[in-house]
Amino acid sequence: MRKPLLTVLFAGALVAPFIPTASASAEPDRGYIVVLQDSADSPSIANEHARDKGAVPNRVYSHALHGYSAKMTPKAAEQVAADPRVRWVQPDGQVSISAQTLPTGVNRIDADASPTAGINGSDQRVNVDVAVIDTGIDLDHPDLNVYAAGAKNCSTGRSADDGNGHGTHVAGTIGALDNGDGVVGVAPGARVWPVRVLNNNGSGSWSDVICGIDYVTAHASEIEVANMSLGGLGADDGNCGNTNNDAMHKAICASVAAGVTYAVAAGNESDNAANHTPAAYDEVITVSALADFNGLPGGGAPATCRSDADDTFASFSNFGADVDIIAPGVCILSTWKGGGYNTISGTSMATPHVTGGAALYKATHPGASPAIVKSALQTAGTTDWNSSDDPDGVKERLLNVATF
Repeated sequence: MRKPLLTVLFAGALVAPFIPTASASAEPDRGYIVVLQDSADSPSIANEHARDKGAVPNRVYSHALHGYSAKMTPKAAEQVAADPRVRWVQPDGQVSISAQTLPTGVNRIDADASPTAGINGSDQRVNVDVAVIDTGIDLDHPDLNVYAAGAKNCSTGRSADDGNGHGTHVAGTIGALDNGDGVVGVAPGARVWPVRVLNNNGSGSWSDVICGIDYVTAHASEIEVANMSLGGLGADDGNCGNTNNDAMHKAICASVAAGVTYAVAAGNESDNAANHTPAAYDEVITVSALADFNGLPGGGAPATCRSDADDTFASFSNFGADVDIIAPGVCILSTWKGGGYNTISGTSMATPHVTGGAALYKATHPGASPAIVKSALQTAGTTDWNSSDDPDGVKERLLNVATF
């Protein structure tokens, strides 16, 4: 698996001798690096040039090389360069470092090996649209490709902007940009649609959620995948809600029939997912959470933000026959409101890994139905994790997108 990407950009040339051209003495001081002969006494020559040439030394080097850095006018730099004890003088430059973290969950599912994801720091973007039915998304987050024109607010307030952070976190795991900064998502650069159905406290009503599903369905020709990292008490009647009068189930069935693939959270109650909706619905992809602390199989990594055992079923995760797949959901680093980043845990964090996987698959199989997408994700999954603490005793497949 690839390591986090690190890019160092050098703004100043550091390879060839440089002799500055003469300029008027009125020009302001600039930064220069003076490289001396290997036998030169750096401190004494720096002091001499300060006295005679008007240089203002800053750093003096005597080990890796002999020389010094200083502020001086271009004219003074030309005079210093003429000193036979000086090998060359070059302009100082700026060095910047831009680090992008490959989150443990993205690493664990081998998203960095996916040819469609193409994670290499080049800011290549996966051409797919994903709805995040949640608390909204930080509309201005620099590490997200937010489709603001597709924003919908079904909750309080006047905007789909995220005042909680949860929806922005979900969006980052799905599609944070592969731009060398912050984090990278499973399907980097995917267009994320903010569909706000939960308020700033992370709560809402079924009617609000149905409003979001209705909006996604209206745009089913544009949106390939939807993420629902939310839930409440309920059950699956096996009849799309028509028997037990479940309007949300009926809405999701219609949305799936329109071609939208839904990934939903199993829930965090350490309970059977059959008691929670939308997790209980057969038409969606229900996701449980794996505890993984280093992005690698095999277990044994020390716990970080919470006390689960590495590479095991997360202690909080719901379970049961309605769970379709498992994905990393413990101590997940992702984007956050206010342009920031945060590490949190939950099946809410596992679900967007699967949503991102579905997005990768749909990007190369645009005609695939939600049922085919679910089957493809399960088939590609592995059993390389420790299920000894899984309460239902059934080892669901662990998401793996290396071949997508």
